[in-house]
Amino acid sequence: MGCAGVHHGIAVVKPVAELTAGRLAGWMAEFARQIALAEPLLTELDAAIGDGDHGINMHRGMQAALTVSPRLSEDARDYLKQVAMKLICTVGGASGPLYGTFLLRMSQSLPSDGPIDRAAWAAGIGAGIDGVRIRGRASAGDKTMLDALEPALQAFEAADARPWAAAAEAAAAGRDATVPLVARRGRASYLGERSAGHADPGATSAALLIAAAARTLA
Repeated sequence: MGCAGVHHGIAVVKPVAELTAGRLAGWMAEFARQIALAEPLLTELDAAIGDGDHGINMHRGMQAALTVSPRLSEDARDYLKQVAMKLICTVGGASGPLYGTFLLRMSQSLPSDGPIDRAAWAAGIGAGIDGVRIRGRASAGDKTMLDALEPALQAFEAADARPWAAAAEAAAAGRDATVPLVARRGRASYLGERSAGHADPGATSAALLIAAAARTLA
């Protein structure tokens, strides 16, 4: 019997997690489940400051994403690319292109199937965020999904342990921090000061994306 840490003077290194299409499919399945549960909330939030269709659109898109087979994908990167294209093609409004861009850029940054460490995950998340920032012409503080994603990445990189859990907690805090903000991008920006007082729908769904990752990729 041995113990984690040091055994007979030899350091025992915790195995690095594996990157596979199946693991990413588990992430997307959990995200789809959380979106389905949150669809009424997302619709309510979007009705207050947008078109009222964010919940419906995200649910439709994630159900389509579930049709992408990890077994028929070349590798994890190919699987995530296919999911990205499904979202771009099936999610209406701005959400499809933004989520699709996030996952597409992430897929391009991830390493080949096999061992993956925290630095590689962080690079993938960062690439996705950069894509959203460029596509949406937005920054943190604009009351968008970036207000959940950027704190998540910062917490992921800074955590001493359980980086995905730290990222999920930071994403939720970022979502909540959008409530008093005045929207500067998207349809909500047309409301001006009236957009304050409501959580951003995109930040809310993005927090679910990170929460799903914490449940399946940790």
